[in-house]
Amino acid sequence: MKFRPCIDLHQGKVKQIVGETLQADPSRVVENFVSDRTPDYYASLYREDGLTGGHVIMLGGGNEAAAEQALRAYPGGLQIGGGIRADNAARYLEMGASHVIVTSYIFQDGKLNWDHLHAIVAEVGKERLVIDLSCKEKDGKYYVVTNQWQTFSDFEVNREGIGLLENYCAEFLIHAVDVEGKREGVQTKLAAQLAEWTSIPTTYAGGVRSIDDLKQFRDLTGGRLDITIGSALDIFGGQLPYRDVVEFCRMGDKGEGAC
Repeated sequence: MKFRPCIDLHQGKVKQIVGETLQADPSRVVENFVSDRTPDYYASLYREDGLTGGHVIMLGGGNEAAAEQALRAYPGGLQIGGGIRADNAARYLEMGASHVIVTSYIFQDGKLNWDHLHAIVAEVGKERLVIDLSCKEKDGKYYVVTNQWQTFSDFEVNREGIGLLENYCAEFLIHAVDVEGKREGVQTKLAAQLAEWTSIPTTYAGGVRSIDDLKQFRDLTGGRLDITIGSALDIFGGQLPYRDVVEFCRMGDKGEGAC
């Protein structure tokens, strides 16, 4: 289990927001934290700490320059998502992204768009593509949500769907949207199922607020999933020390606290 750091960008600034409040009206977005530091500060921090596989997410338009600043500060160390399409993905890889992340581009009108999926795989290759299966629960099942997590698709996150998409990507990034940004604890049912269903690197996001939550997550998933943490970290205005998370996950197989 790896700790995957993040840099979320909204209106050109590093922020932590409650993702499901993203709407056309920016006044209704719930912001947990707005940083006075630039994106390259965080990218350089992660680079110095040797953290790989983190992600930069552009939440809406107007974030391209900020994203480029982060990617150029840590070439090869960060993935990029938010508005990625077949016709712009290569540009972000040239800026230094290790992978591109897609959701809404491959889910159109509530369905998986095979033409778009094949187009972006042809452009960047399976080995540099991360599919974001951010999902919400409905009727006891999890479905991918798109368009800034406002629109349910008909794509169920289950063993069959995971197995199908593993043929087209190198990794999954999966936000548990019901708890993302709320610091309410891990969505345990989803995490346990993902650990059982996935066979490629998969990062879970949503709800972690403490080292105890990390221990629970590690035990629940058997260390088979990676973890990302946002608004709970002290570097983003929360109470959980970033340094404690880094050290906890650095312990490897050396002790009880190991990720």
